[in-house]
Amino acid sequence: MQITKNATVSIHYTLKNDDDVILDTSEGRDPLAFEYGVGQIIPGLEAALEGKVAGDSISVRIDPKDGYGEKNEAMIQTIPREHMPDGVELQVGMQLQAQTPDGQAQLVTIVGLTNTDVTLDGNHPLAGVALNFAVEVVDVTGSSTEEATGSSDGSKDESGG
Repeated sequence: MQITKNATVSIHYTLKNDDDVILDTSEGRDPLAFEYGVGQIIPGLEAALEGKVAGDSISVRIDPKDGYGEKNEAMIQTIPREHMPDGVELQVGMQLQAQTPDGQAQLVTIVGLTNTDVTLDGNHPLAGVALNFAVEVVDVTGSSTEEATGSSDGSKDESGG
């Protein structure tokens, strides 16, 4: 079966940056499983996988705009150290959960520290980074809805699938 919208796809992958440093891999773990075409993986990788079948291998370079986006300087801010939680030993590279003005949780990374201030970056850690994937398609199956009902309209069947 080819990878198309709503197919369940399993892949093994290795992700490297342009300096050939491994950023993530599924090696030694179960394959990554996801539903294709619904935004569960980055757009560039999703586009590169369309139409592939189990057993296919691809290598693809994904520009930041099709990965985790360009780095947004507006998402980097410096705040007084006194606004940080008490009793936490702050370190550059540490990730913390912050609250946005509208009450949503947001992951931020400490990118700078002084005696008085902390600089936080709300960008995804891979924002602005070109991503180089080596991917092996392990398995492709129809969505649980298609398998149970023969439908591809995305509705759920009564079995909860």
